[in-house]
Amino acid sequence: MSGRADPAIAPARLPRGHPAPGVVLELLKPITWFPPMWAFMCGAVSSGASLGATWHLALAGIILAGPLVCGMSQAVNDWFDREVDAINEPHRPIPSGRMPGRWGLYVAIAWTGVSLGWGAMLGLWGFVATLLGVALAWAYSAPPLRLKANGWWGNLACGLAYESLPWITAAAVLSAAAPGPLVLAIATLYGLAAHGIMTLNDFKAIEGDRRSGVRSLPVQLGAERAARVACWCMGVPQLAVIALLLAMGAPVHAAIVALLLAGQGWAMARMLRDPKALAPWYNGTGVLMFVLGMLTCGFALRAAAVP
Repeated sequence: MSGRADPAIAPARLPRGHPAPGVVLELLKPITWFPPMWAFMCGAVSSGASLGATWHLALAGIILAGPLVCGMSQAVNDWFDREVDAINEPHRPIPSGRMPGRWGLYVAIAWTGVSLGWGAMLGLWGFVATLLGVALAWAYSAPPLRLKANGWWGNLACGLAYESLPWITAAAVLSAAAPGPLVLAIATLYGLAAHGIMTLNDFKAIEGDRRSGVRSLPVQLGAERAARVACWCMGVPQLAVIALLLAMGAPVHAAIVALLLAGQGWAMARMLRDPKALAPWYNGTGVLMFVLGMLTCGFALRAAAVP
């Protein structure tokens, strides 16, 4: 199936005008800012730096990760997904006409510039990370790469951008040095595990994705197989995290992460009974245990970094 949208489902030409500030905020989707902001906080904790002395850097980084880079990525995605959203979620700002003309694209470009400028204030580490985050956001949604057109690549890019990159950036910015191998390993494992979370997020858009040529994993594999793949993607990296925590001499932290993973296992088993109906429920239960495990690892890395 081609990646081009079916002309029959393209939205009508949008009216000219200026969007209201509330509509711009809706386009930036504040509800999506939490994962990268949380990951940046976990990275700040894991850095071993004095949070009392570096709180301003931590706050600036959290703003960069959430309202700026993540908000920008949402604007980019909604502009290039406007035909799909006309099917799945026609109430969104662009397909509904509340974000008129090409304003969705203009907001995406402007927020890209603001993000890069803000990232530059965090020094070389912050600026390079912002460049990478911006590049991943555009590559995920925009042609010619449009990584989201294939669920394997798109969800990988999204997971690494939402979890691994903010964590590693925080550790680098707050410590003013390259993060150690354990920080890199655990941050990367959680980014890989987030691939499964992104797959579950795709369940709400199956029909629009199928009709517009987006080959999400639920489209490629069907709902039940995609849900099982998502569970394996979430679970296996966390098992590796537990092994790393034990190897670094943090048995208490490892036990906490193991208990949280067991709780996720219970939620996964329930979700697999009806993946299409229960994927949103899992995102409100299993994901909470997932992010608590991230913070637990942050404290374990901090204890190892601070004599």
